[in-house]
Amino acid sequence: MRVLVLGGCGIQGKAATVDLSGSPAVERVICADASLKGLRDISDFIDKNKVRSASLDAGDSESLERLFRQADVAIDLLPRQFLETVCQAAIRTGISVVNTNYAHPIAHLHESAQRAGMAILPECGLDPGIDLFIYGEARRRFDALNVINSYCGGFPEPTACDNPLNYKVSWVFEGVLASTKRDSRIISEGTVIDIPSDRQHEPAYVHTVDFPGLGQLEAIPNGNAVFFTDALGVTANIRETGRYTLRWPGWSAFWRPLKQLGFLSEDPVAGLAGAVSPYQMMDKLLGPQLQYKRSEKDLVAMLNVFEGRQGDRQVRLVSRLLIERDLATGLMAMAQGVGYPASIAAQMIAKGEIAEKGVLSPMKHIPYPNFIDALRTRGIIFEEEETVLS
Repeated sequence: MRVLVLGGCGIQGKAATVDLSGSPAVERVICADASLKGLRDISDFIDKNKVRSASLDAGDSESLERLFRQADVAIDLLPRQFLETVCQAAIRTGISVVNTNYAHPIAHLHESAQRAGMAILPECGLDPGIDLFIYGEARRRFDALNVINSYCGGFPEPTACDNPLNYKVSWVFEGVLASTKRDSRIISEGTVIDIPSDRQHEPAYVHTVDFPGLGQLEAIPNGNAVFFTDALGVTANIRETGRYTLRWPGWSAFWRPLKQLGFLSEDPVAGLAGAVSPYQMMDKLLGPQLQYKRSEKDLVAMLNVFEGRQGDRQVRLVSRLLIERDLATGLMAMAQGVGYPASIAAQMIAKGEIAEKGVLSPMKHIPYPNFIDALRTRGIIFEEEETVLS
């Protein structure tokens, strides 16, 4: 199979490129990016006979279509502003595409994708991605679900926590800032609660969870959890659900006063020489200071908690995973958690293991046994605990 990786030289794209290069089923990897310098970082870990580089202008539809026509399936790891353009090019060429962005901006493309005889599989990275895949399996295991809580975050190993935030950037810092401005929707005691982004870090909405081997982590609401219980068709029975970002303790105490003082405003500050917003300043000021050294590891921790009925039993299922940076290749834990699932899913589509057409979902369309085995061979291993509550 021939696989196109859009953004193949980025942090996440390099993980997908390395993974595809090592797959016996893949004969050609087309690594496309605006800058191809990132290929140097992984040149010792790829099959150079398989990997071909290609210059990319993501805003040029004709350029995208030419690249799509060279592939059997594509992976889109470009910034989210190119999502619609990429998916439209995929539809016009009839080439299926996997991406890691949220599905709702492209849900309207479902019928067009079906008519084109191709699949668009969004939300197929880490979060969203692996978590939603676990959601789908939990839905199959339980007769009724009452609790779905999902926690995921990337942060430095303790020895790399050398700044006041105890945080470093394992993807794009602007994306980190954007996540601090995302409204949330949870369900608590059967009641839907909307949490505006300006209250996201308030003590009333932040709690801690214990993660084995790491200790206490701070959990901050982030995203619309009800959207996914609706997609699973279980909202009517849900007593509690939420989606939370994990950080080392102290994260919310840092951001809460900055939000109150307007440091995440996107309005230009009056009196400056140029039209610069506090948000832009924070991105350019903090991002460069929060970079990992080559010898430091990032960690990704994921925790999914489900409660519900299995037959006549009330059961609690806890699923955990922990990913660490691979210091040999330099691939970040976050990049592995995003790039590997996208690579696996793209190969499944090309092999026909995922045969449905249209805009698909990891919750419904990824075959559990094959996917979990593929993650395990890449060192992404789940631990499960099941407890009978009554």
